[in-house]
Amino acid sequence: MPAPICRSADYKLTSTDDIAPNTLYLGDAGNASWVSSGSPQKYTDSNGDQVLLTMPANSVGTLLASTSYVWYGKISAKMKTSKGKGVVTAFILLGDSKDEIDFEFVGVDLNTAQTNFYFQGIPVYTNTKNLTVDDTFDNYHTYEIDWQPDQTTWSIDGKELRTLKKSDTWNSTDNKFHYPQSPTRIQLSLWPAGDPKNAKGTIDWAGGVIDWSQTAMGNAGYYYAMVQDVSVQCYDPPSGANVTGSKSYIYTGYDGTNNTVAVTNEDTIMKSFLDSGLDPEANAPTSGAASQPTQANTVPGVDSGGVRQGSGNSGSPGNSGGSGTSSGSDNGGSGTNGGPGTMPTIAGFTQGKTSGASAVGLGDEKVLKGSMFAVLVAIGSLMVL
Repeated sequence: MPAPICRSADYKLTSTDDIAPNTLYLGDAGNASWVSSGSPQKYTDSNGDQVLLTMPANSVGTLLASTSYVWYGKISAKMKTSKGKGVVTAFILLGDSKDEIDFEFVGVDLNTAQTNFYFQGIPVYTNTKNLTVDDTFDNYHTYEIDWQPDQTTWSIDGKELRTLKKSDTWNSTDNKFHYPQSPTRIQLSLWPAGDPKNAKGTIDWAGGVIDWSQTAMGNAGYYYAMVQDVSVQCYDPPSGANVTGSKSYIYTGYDGTNNTVAVTNEDTIMKSFLDSGLDPEANAPTSGAASQPTQANTVPGVDSGGVRQGSGNSGSPGNSGGSGTSSGSDNGGSGTNGGPGTMPTIAGFTQGKTSGASAVGLGDEKVLKGSMFAVLVAIGSLMVL
């Protein structure tokens, strides 16, 4: 399925109005800037309005992914991370080819930002570099990825702290630069790397098995990270790119490299979740039929449907200080006396795995010691051959 082209914008994440649930999103980036799994929540405190990425007990957290893709650009996020053993906050760029550029924050080390990159998901543990930062939980910081065709720079609060040159990534085995070079989506996520079901290496990296007790999660009743602002500056396609339009990206081959990406005017919108992705009209609902099927293919971040456990969307956060309670009603309640309110358990969210990589022909996902993917599978496949 063609992917919506990059849009330069300053996305003020001060409400959830511009976030579409992944159970409703059909590829129209004009309807929302973000698609979500889990339960993002609006929250207001002395720092102003922001969006919480929440992770209630025994859930798999929350993920926001941009509805538009980026094929090189400068992307920044102003945010606070979560904290606690087994808890990981991430700000990454992730492509359907599994190209990836990361900022990751392990909840037991609040003075370190881990940076990493992957070419098509190939694990190279020496690609990781740690950057020093001051208390990522208590302090807002602006994290920036400046991704260019020839180099990538990671910065914190305007200070450049790491630069990767494409020329240093040449691999003589397959004669390719192992450098992220295909369109990516921006992802912000909070996830339980310390889930006991995860690989031991992942749990050890995350600081141990996650503690779901009320004591560990605090008055909020769930783990959370805060995001205020995401800024995107799109760059021009790389020199020699196949540009025949200005609407969408497609792959023209299986290599996932610059020369197999094209900029086209192909449509990005599907008529139904039952589409294969290669034919957006294939399963369009007939006149008068329901637009949302009861059985759906995997959609971004969710195993077929993203069903909530419990009786509703209870526990919206309040406006200032204090602990919250939830109403349990279908329409949700507000946190009493402010503060993040107690949230229901969320089911169906699949951070850390993908069911669609084989459609792109780039192999199965690998579980990595230093970065377990918060993978968002595109609706259908970003592939037109």
